[in-house]
Amino acid sequence: MKKVTFSALAAVMLSGVVYADAMTLFSDPKTGQVFTTAGENRVEMGDFVDAKTVDMGDREIESSFSEYKDAEKGSVTVIDKKSPKFILGQETGPNMKIKAKDNKDMYLKLGARLQSTFETREKDYVDNKKDISTNDAYMRRVRFELEAGFDKHTSFTMDVRNDQANSEDKGEGTFNVGDAYLNIAKPFDSSLVNFKLYRGKIDVSRTETLKSAYTIHYDRPHVADEAAQYITHNRRGTNAQMYGDWNKKVQYQIATGDGVYSGAFKDAKGNTLNGSKTALSATTATPPVVTTGAGSVLSQDFFYGGKIKLSPFDGWEETKLTETYMGQGQHFTLGAAYWRTNNIKTNTNMSPIDHKLINLEASAHYKGASISAEYFDFDGVVKDWTAATKTVGTSTGWYAQGEYVFTDLGYVAPFFRYESWDKFKEASATENYDLTSKIGGVNWYLRGNSTKVGFAVQQDNYGKSLGDYTDTRFKITSQFFF
Repeated sequence: MKKVTFSALAAVMLSGVVYADAMTLFSDPKTGQVFTTAGENRVEMGDFVDAKTVDMGDREIESSFSEYKDAEKGSVTVIDKKSPKFILGQETGPNMKIKAKDNKDMYLKLGARLQSTFETREKDYVDNKKDISTNDAYMRRVRFELEAGFDKHTSFTMDVRNDQANSEDKGEGTFNVGDAYLNIAKPFDSSLVNFKLYRGKIDVSRTETLKSAYTIHYDRPHVADEAAQYITHNRRGTNAQMYGDWNKKVQYQIATGDGVYSGAFKDAKGNTLNGSKTALSATTATPPVVTTGAGSVLSQDFFYGGKIKLSPFDGWEETKLTETYMGQGQHFTLGAAYWRTNNIKTNTNMSPIDHKLINLEASAHYKGASISAEYFDFDGVVKDWTAATKTVGTSTGWYAQGEYVFTDLGYVAPFFRYESWDKFKEASATENYDLTSKIGGVNWYLRGNSTKVGFAVQQDNYGKSLGDYTDTRFKITSQFFF
């Protein structure tokens, strides 16, 4: 037995002197001796790996596992690491970002946006017989969002939505496509030139361009909503645009594309060209009886125009388009836009109409305090689609709003908004096309814009030609944005 043990030990020692990654041992069944080479009466015992090779193999496995962990790290992200810490945690990205392991430039972002409103509403008419009181609970916005990154420069963004579900007597509603655009970012490796194609927003208004998840109040100003339809349908009719910035001090957008839609082509009273009308609307106490498709747009030119924004002070550049700043940072920005859709021909007895829109904006914030305001000038406004002789004129309006975020009180934020809109400036002395709106409320950012709740009181006053009534709304709101 001692001889066998000594022979095996000698063979292993020999293998350590003459190092190899692996070796084959042989034994003599009669004597029990072990050999490192084949020979007469020697039987192969098998392959044996030396300790160094085993160690190197273990290191290769550990290295591969480490590389796998590095690939896994950050491949799926949700939390915005720059976000403050709220009661329920930090804000989401937005959306969950899934990165491809085999191509760092490819990714998929998935998200959802839910906004709900519980509302008590009172319409108080000069003629008290028309007064209306309603209670309503509805989904202000329901949206599923998707973004796909194809390479270093190209991505596609879209969402499907069912807004105003169960509002008034609208029922559940249907889903439709909102954004659906191809973004080509920095094709020349410069922030000065970028492109956006198809269903991307044109900047007719600051508050209409930013995400509804970042607005102070879910319902945007009336005058801004009109601007959203005045040049192109829902401010994102199929178009091509170029945009960019110079160190965020100068930002611009120019675009051209599809024009207005008859179902959102409104006169000063709120009637649409095609006769569609919402029950319990702003201009009547009862649902009107109309014939859908009474009017239509026959043809029009492509819209065109652009916007430029300036942040003149160092350290006060606008790096993100939002109305909710969570008490962080500072900015000051001024902007101006001009948009136009010419030669709008309808199947009415009117000559072709040219729509022109001028928009001016100003916004600023310093830590918890923020304020913004916009001015709108509309040219080519139809006074009344139902009149035998149709008159075209102008309209002007503006709004201002502000918010203060108490970061040391759980991010509670009171806010206000005031709006004034003369919907037809050429009206006679006996007419009144004025609309004013006042809103006061408070938001509570439980997880920034990812989870927030709010309460607001809104009072809108409509002039004699707009129905002659006051509309008061009490709202409890919530938002879940992932």
